[in-house]
Formats: sequence, C-alpha cells, structure tokens
Amino acid sequence: MLGAGGPGPSKNFTVVRRLILAAYCRQIGEKGKVMAPKQPNSGLFVGLKKGHVVTPKELAPRPSDRKGKTSKRVHFARSLIREVAGFAPYEKRITELLKVGKDKRALKVAKRKLGTHKRAKRKREEMAGALRKMRAAGGGEKKK
Repeated sequence: MLGAGGPGPSKNFTVVRRLILAAYCRQIGEKGKVMAPKQPNSGLFVGLKKGHVVTPKELAPRPSDRKGKTSKRVHFARSLIREVAGFAPYEKRITELLKVGKDKRALKVAKRKLGTHKRAKRKREEMAGALRKMRAAGGGEKKK
C-alpha cells in the first residue's frame, strides 16, 4: 500500500497494524501465556468489572453445530466400502513403513499424497489403528 509520502506503507496503515498487534498481545497475555477467563460484571457502572449483570441466554442447538459429524448411514457405507475394496496402494505402503518402524517416512509419504500435514497425520494414525486391529485379529488366531 503506497502512501502520499512515497514508497512504503502509509502512516494510517502502520497505526492500524500496531493497534491490531496490541489487541492480540492483550488477548494472549504476557509472554504468550493465555489469560484468565473474564470475570462476571459487578452490577456497578464504574470499575474493572463494570456493567449490568445478565444471565447468558440458553440457545437451542443449531443444525450447523452438527457440521462434520458422520452419520450412522455414512459410517456404515464407508466401512462396507473399506471392507470390500481394501486399502489403496499408497495406504498399503504406509502400513508397510509403519510395520518396519519408519513413522516419519510414513508421514512424508502420506503428506505427499494427501497434500497437508494435518491430513497426513490423521491418515498415519488411521493406518496405525488398522495395523493394530490386524495384529490383534492375527494374534488371536495364532493362539488357537
């Protein structure tokens, strides 16, 4: 953003940026520590905890609160498909890497295929869980 004085940010932009930073610092507290929760209002109109005392309104659950939750039907369909189709080739590779103890390499393979670190970590945990299930099922059969 160019100001009237030449190249570089304008004075107003710099002031706004400093205000935002100050608000953020107040929010997270000193040295990155999370601040204590806000105290309830005292009922007085002056002082640190000034303001009218109110009870928070109880809101009915909204449909948007359920966003991301897998329904029973979808869970059943996905588990059935997984049972019939099995694992994808990259998932098989991840399980092989986990078998030999190369967790970090498994994470890298997953990240390369899935695109983000978060998805890769979730996939690695999913594959580790599947591996544990296989070992538990396999261990039970060997004892018989």
